[in-house]
Amino acid sequence: MTAPNTAVQTETAGSALVITINRPAARNAIDAAAAHGIAAAIDELDANPDLSVGVLTGAAGTFSAGMDLKAAARGESPTAPGKGFGGLTEAETGKPLIAAVEGYAMGGGFELALACDLVVAAEGARFALPEVKRGLIAGGGGVIRLPKRIPHHLAMELLLTGRAIDAARARDLGLVNRLVADGEAVRAALELAAEVAANAPLALAAVKNVVRLADGISDAEAFTLQRNETRALRESADFAEGVRAFTEKRTPKWTGR
Repeated sequence: MTAPNTAVQTETAGSALVITINRPAARNAIDAAAAHGIAAAIDELDANPDLSVGVLTGAAGTFSAGMDLKAAARGESPTAPGKGFGGLTEAETGKPLIAAVEGYAMGGGFELALACDLVVAAEGARFALPEVKRGLIAGGGGVIRLPKRIPHHLAMELLLTGRAIDAARARDLGLVNRLVADGEAVRAALELAAEVAANAPLALAAVKNVVRLADGISDAEAFTLQRNETRALRESADFAEGVRAFTEKRTPKWTGR
């Protein structure tokens, strides 16, 4: 009998799946168990039609200190097949993900937040990609994603110095959607999740797909991709329901079809 994976815990909150990295003694650093636990939680989120949004957070007031160096020294990999570091940074998730960051989001922890679609951070949160201080680069998506999220020279400063920034600076740079009091990140993330989940699930998935696939292709190719997505949405039952609900001045009842 396989022992349960206690490195990651999940619970539902309405239509949201809260995914908690549960290794507080290691500051929620990512080892093999945590990577596979997050990957399994993402699969659960995508497969369950009753779930619309995922919220990723860490236990005991810390988001994640990144890769567990002790576990790596034992030969453990902090990746999951097909999903990259932490079971997430290379995953193509079909549903929106919100990072709820308390405390440190360092190295791979910052990269996990960058892999999410939205970020809610507590005032005491700190972000850094310090890999160059250890002779590495932020290979879990930091070097790739950060220059796409903030101006080039500011991204290079963080990547080349390994300097940490606080949550207020991260918000000013556009890396954080909402800044909240310490201890309130999950609550605020669930509020944001409810706002997102009120919308049509097929449309949410289409937004994610177009944004992901349009990166690095020409505008003409991107518009072709978008037209294909829009055509499918116009033929969906949810679009018909959205129009009816608007006309009848009521809340839509989405079916995901």
